[in-house]
Amino acid sequence: MSHEIVSATQSKMQKAVDHTLHEFDNIHTGKATPAMVENIQVEAYGSSMRVKDCAAISTPDSRMIVIQPWDKGVIQAVAKGIQVANIGLNPSIDGGLVRVPLPEMSRERREEFVKVAHRHAEEGKVGVRKARHDGLDQIKKAGLPEDEAKRLEKEIQKVTDQATGEIDQHLAAKEKDLLEVN
Repeated sequence: MSHEIVSATQSKMQKAVDHTLHEFDNIHTGKATPAMVENIQVEAYGSSMRVKDCAAISTPDSRMIVIQPWDKGVIQAVAKGIQVANIGLNPSIDGGLVRVPLPEMSRERREEFVKVAHRHAEEGKVGVRKARHDGLDQIKKAGLPEDEAKRLEKEIQKVTDQATGEIDQHLAAKEKDLLEVN
């Protein structure tokens, strides 16, 4: 019974950490990554779909994203979708490809992204703390012997510290990545 509470709490914390890491991946660091455009919605075949569902995305170098739609008929829709997404990228159509050059990032822009990363990290930590609070509430409601309850509370605190430590570690790496000029 008691171990289930810790496992469930740890699972909730891991989801908060994973979500935070996903948010970090979406922050533009000046290096091209497919994650920057793969979830952008495009109007194709009479419905809305993600870029990664209708095209191959590659990064031939650190300043360029190349998108190759599987159907040449959606090439305009892909370019338009990237422009409409308003993420500071300006795609150009080159034959059967959409080329998306990444602009140089100014020092101010880099610092702005660092602030965004810190905000995402804090939101992740809030998620971890909420999971911790829920876990501690479950322990209290379980009516366990006092020594068992204390042991579980310590275990939950340990996994909380691990989760926040993981977020801090990834934040530091992201911050270094953002402030590093290529």
